[in-house]
Amino acid sequence: MRLPRSVRDADVSGRRVLVRADLNVPIEDGRVADDTRIRESLPTLRLLLERGAARVTVCSHLGRPQGADTSYAMAPVEARLRKLLPDDRVEVLENTRFQPGETANDEGFARELAAHGELYVNDAFGSAHRAHASTEAVARLLPAYAGLLLERELHELGRLLGEVERPYVAIVGGLKVEDKIGVLETLSERVDTMLIGGKMAEQMRAGNPLAVPVELPSDVVAASEFSEDAEARTVPSDAVPEGWLGLDIGPESRRTFAAAIAQAKTVFWNGPMGVFEWPRFAEGTEAVARAVAEADAFSVVGGGDSVRAVHELGLAERISWVSTGGGASLELLEGKTLPGVDAIPEA
Repeated sequence: MRLPRSVRDADVSGRRVLVRADLNVPIEDGRVADDTRIRESLPTLRLLLERGAARVTVCSHLGRPQGADTSYAMAPVEARLRKLLPDDRVEVLENTRFQPGETANDEGFARELAAHGELYVNDAFGSAHRAHASTEAVARLLPAYAGLLLERELHELGRLLGEVERPYVAIVGGLKVEDKIGVLETLSERVDTMLIGGKMAEQMRAGNPLAVPVELPSDVVAASEFSEDAEARTVPSDAVPEGWLGLDIGPESRRTFAAAIAQAKTVFWNGPMGVFEWPRFAEGTEAVARAVAEADAFSVVGGGDSVRAVHELGLAERISWVSTGGGASLELLEGKTLPGVDAIPEA
């Protein structure tokens, strides 16, 4: 795997540095509801300040605004960052996605960003799979380096691409097979066991597009409608009542999946086993989270709901690596080139 040069090797003393961080955090009532991603950006920012950077300008996207929507303004993020890192040399630019040139990877907008620095550091692994102005175009205008978080992500996920301890178990969930077919095909060639849950399991049951067998749930928690308060019951996977929906894996499947994970020496998990945001249908995802945390294995968890599960259950410290990139981690494991990484010169 290609490794970009590190910010550790950059001469930043007395210089202005533009940092692309991942500050895409949830905002509730005008305040940051979860500052995990802000905290994860701190090691790189502190390194730059400690090494005498004259100014550190941080840019990031926040949500998916349609134009300059003030509900996606960076002010709450900047306020939280300043509490965690009170240094006048740090400034935060407005949401990069307020500019149409961001997602268009426009060189004009990239030049506006580049004017804030004499060198550029990309520490936003979660956006490294997107060829945007703040992740790709600007890296070709300034001397570019990988931040500490980006560097660590590539190292930890890269371990899954080399020789691994076996058995190697992959757990994949979510809504659509087509969203993850590439990584499913790649993983199927490398893993010993693949466990599939969520809506994706139903699609796989109808027709497995992979060349190898997969482990699908034997039972599901079915609901009469897609509602948190719907009538629900546990039924065999092949006996879901007409018009009902499988919203979680059932207790037998939880035990089977947990037993397979317990035997693993390498584990990768991406995607929930059901509608995790509703407690009544979260038990499958929680069972997998606990099994991964308890496994005597090198474990990597990526993807929004999977990461949320291990954090909410207090299990994150027991996972070898909790990735900040859902789509980026999948594309890396699929063997795709990440534009934000490829734009940085090799180490």
